[in-house]
Amino acid sequence: MSARSCPDWPDLLERAPDLLFKHYTVAEAQLPADALVNLQGVTLDSVAICCDLDKNVFNADHTDPQVGEALRASHWYDLREWIANGPRLAP
Repeated sequence: MSARSCPDWPDLLERAPDLLFKHYTVAEAQLPADALVNLQGVTLDSVAICCDLDKNVFNADHTDPQVGEALRASHWYDLREWIANGPRLAP
């Protein structure tokens, strides 16, 4: 496991085996513009996100709440939504 790997990886692997969660700052994650516009007064180098960057899924338990809300308003998935409903399919 890398230093960025989420410390809860055993639980996450059991809950969502197709995802790999790592910790980043928001700046490192290079989030989409539709999420960034909803982050008012946030220093992007100081707030954390726990996510699978390839699948656009974040773990709200280890993500700054304001970042989580911004991501929910974008094309990203909350892990709980991913587990419950799977990925949304494009029309």
